Parts: sequence; C-alpha cells; structure tokens
Amino acid sequence: MTGRQLQRRPGYEIDIDKILKTCAKYGVAVEINAHPWRLDLDWRWHQKALAYGCIFSINPDAHSIRELDHMHWGVEMARKGGVPPDRVLNAMPLAKLLAHL
Repeated sequence: MTGRQLQRRPGYEIDIDKILKTCAKYGVAVEINAHPWRLDLDWRWHQKALAYGCIFSINPDAHSIRELDHMHWGVEMARKGGVPPDRVLNAMPLAKLLAHL
C-alpha cells in the first residue's frame, strides 16, 4: 500500500487510516505484500484495519517461481499483526471466499 522498500526508501505519505476505512466500506482486501523488502502493510496497522472490518490478502510479490517462497513472510507479518485466518482471503474456505466475491 505504501510503496516502501525496507532499508531502501520510506513509504508514500498517504492517509492510511482513510484508505483502510474505505477498503472496509467497499469490501476491498488490504494486501500484505510478503516480499522481504516490502512487508507492507506494516503489521502495526493490522489491528486498526481489523477494527474497521477489513479483510486481507497475503501475496508473495513473486517475480520468479523461487520467490513464491516469500509467502511465509506475509503469513508471519499477519500473525504478528494479529490477523486471524478467517480475515485472510487466501486462507478462507472456498465457500466463504466465493461468498465474499
């Protein structure tokens, strides 16, 4: 969401709070980018997003097959932020995912 690259550049100066509220309002999933240089949305925002009613999607940001293994970093960030599996699109049972879509 913020475009940050850890140890390279800070994220954009955006109103994350407003974006999270809007995502919750329209049922738009908030991405957890699992690439080790991103790990964005920062885990410190996860509880606020959950409180607004947001759902998440964990994505590896893979640019090669090998980078699919980045997925575990996104799962770790979701856990650190207290995101339960039932609020993660790609961890939902198929019926719940289809109902959301």
